[in-house]
Amino acid sequence: MLSQGPVHVAGQEGCVVNKNKQIPELILGAHFSIAGGIEKAVDRAKAYGCNAFQIFTKNSNTWKEKRISEAAASAFSKAMKKNKIAYAASHCSYLINLAGPEPGKRARSVSAVKNELLRADILGLSDVVLHPGAHMGSGESAGIERIAANINRIFSQTPESSPRILLETTAGQGSSLGHEFWQIRAIIDKIEDKKRIGVCLDTCHVFAAGYDLRTAENCEAMLKRFDAEIGLSRLFLIHLNDSKKECGSRIDRHEHIGEGKIGINGFKYMMTNPKLSSVPKIIETPKKKNGLDGDKINLALLRSLAGH
Repeated sequence: MLSQGPVHVAGQEGCVVNKNKQIPELILGAHFSIAGGIEKAVDRAKAYGCNAFQIFTKNSNTWKEKRISEAAASAFSKAMKKNKIAYAASHCSYLINLAGPEPGKRARSVSAVKNELLRADILGLSDVVLHPGAHMGSGESAGIERIAANINRIFSQTPESSPRILLETTAGQGSSLGHEFWQIRAIIDKIEDKKRIGVCLDTCHVFAAGYDLRTAENCEAMLKRFDAEIGLSRLFLIHLNDSKKECGSRIDRHEHIGEGKIGINGFKYMMTNPKLSSVPKIIETPKKKNGLDGDKINLALLRSLAGH
């Protein structure tokens, strides 16, 4: 693996990068395509001046699995070292649901997460981002129990050296879980191997779930609540996305930075708060903006907000 274990930042236990690598002043990137070869995502990150990125290691909208060849893993590793990438994560398929009541679909989801962890392990990725799941009408408590039980099962069947699972905060559409911080904490409390679990905070999702991020004061209140209910030591990644929909809408629709309902002040807070300075930040904003390169525009804006 490329990652040889976490290096903890003084005063911010949850912020890590790969061992023996200097912690950059800003760890920023985007979700990039693996088209043309998985190592191409690394080259794309470098082309945008990024030292972090996120990928899908397979088609995110199908159950079809993918095997990472030794040659592909080697090419990826070489590209990571050459381009001095500080952080990389993968994102699980959107079809996965560890909380559902139907046994067959849960078993398929468990298998898919295991395979994702194994692919990420081969590539040396730090983390695997996972939407907790939807209870499908069976109730929050039952859904939380299933998620935790399935993650425990997954961990028992995968190498201890494999990446962490990061539970991503959700917008709360339908019966999805993870839109309230207490739900994330309830899942983590039931995980047996807690060193392998963490959280990814998505700004669009928490805003849509009802945590107001439109002012620095509101952002501070959200972060204090996160710390009280989950703990900043569990925060390993932030997805920076504006929201097309209003606060509390529980609708997940990403927008360009500063052009949605969150607005520029919320993102300035996220980019300048010392408590979050070494937490990797990834954008998942629309790829095009008025026919122009959306990633280039959004990354430049975030860097300017951070004073870079």
